[in-house]
Amino acid sequence: MMGYIGYFTVVDSREIINSPYNPRLDSMADRVVRGKILDRNGNVLAETDTAEDGSEYRYYPYGEIFAHVVGYSTQGKSGLESTENFDLLTSNAFILEKLKREFQDQKNIGDNVVTTLDADLQSSAYYALGDNKGAVIVIEPSTGKILAMVSKPSYDPNSVVADWDWLNSDEDSILLNRATQGMYAPGSTFKIVTALEYMREHPNDYSAYTYECVGEITYGDATIPCANHAVHGGEDLAASFANSCNASFCNIGMNLDVSQYRKTASELLIGSKLPGDFAVSKSRFLLDKNDSVAEKMMTAMGQGKTQVSPYQMALITAAVANGGSLMRPYLVDSVTNYTGTIISETTPEKYKDLMTSSEAAQLKAYMADVVNYGTGSVLSGQAYSAAGKTGTAEYSMDSSDQTHSWFVGFTNVDNPELVISVIVEESNGNTRAVDVAKQIFDSYYY
Repeated sequence: MMGYIGYFTVVDSREIINSPYNPRLDSMADRVVRGKILDRNGNVLAETDTAEDGSEYRYYPYGEIFAHVVGYSTQGKSGLESTENFDLLTSNAFILEKLKREFQDQKNIGDNVVTTLDADLQSSAYYALGDNKGAVIVIEPSTGKILAMVSKPSYDPNSVVADWDWLNSDEDSILLNRATQGMYAPGSTFKIVTALEYMREHPNDYSAYTYECVGEITYGDATIPCANHAVHGGEDLAASFANSCNASFCNIGMNLDVSQYRKTASELLIGSKLPGDFAVSKSRFLLDKNDSVAEKMMTAMGQGKTQVSPYQMALITAAVANGGSLMRPYLVDSVTNYTGTIISETTPEKYKDLMTSSEAAQLKAYMADVVNYGTGSVLSGQAYSAAGKTGTAEYSMDSSDQTHSWFVGFTNVDNPELVISVIVEESNGNTRAVDVAKQIFDSYYY
């Protein structure tokens, strides 16, 4: 019994107290003024204010910009307001001050949650998406710090109570955090996975791969074109990747060992529970050895039955940028009392090696070529260096023109600084995710 009590106190109590079904939350809120949520530079993202009638309310200075990641604290709780509920309703003020306030029947002041989020970067991502539906996530690959997480369409957390009925009936699933819970065909960003699998199956001769692209590939009844029916001509693996040649990657996919392909996808956490103290959807890789050659081709180029979240692709890209090692991603840098005294801090730690350092180095080189001379060349010639992979994913069986746009990549290639994952829903060839990424990078570096 004593062992269980100790375990509950250390491990389970926080999770149970955070539960919206726990009535203890109400009693804690009666005694403690809910603490602030801050960005990494001290900008206030959420705080408790007092109305003229003396009632307390939660105020979100940035409105829609941080809605999904910071969340709301009425009508239930979401985002950081939910996951950090325990700390926000705990006061570590000086003990004599706490006793004095309790004696005077006054509330103590709750602790502040200092996040890894950067308000300037978050705002840049929010505005770069414009009126498009989609998501952006930015991660520091060397530490795992999440610097920005944007989902659109968004909502104003200051008016959740008034808008609740509308928010829950909205056809665009406005409350869904598309960055972590949105599920999409990965398009050509999945060629990172396919290229890695080909390298693993041909460790000694993958650089000798060649393919003659004539603008499409036909096998049986299946014909798959390259984007805009572009004829790429003779290509090796690097050029196939840089040009995002569908025909070449379909050719690769036809000859891959499906069981090994599934193993590689699993090692990249596809289909697994992803790290992170927030709601995350599991990606899906459903290719089976009994599937048709057409299905294998479609999977290899990022279509088929594969579905991923922007967060999933950000983690894979972060591992490439960080020499194969994925750092555990996190949103909370520290917890302080209201005077700024640190109560607890998050220490960066490795989560898992997703690939070897040599594999990561080769993929990094391929992704650099995408920017140097391939489909991401809009990022070349900047004050910062960049590497990445563009993608176009069809979302309708009726027309190949109905597409989402993807980009994953990183800056400062020799010592990667920012990893980004962008999806623009229903771009249909208009707004490109790589242009959204460039706008965000430019705002950060210029």
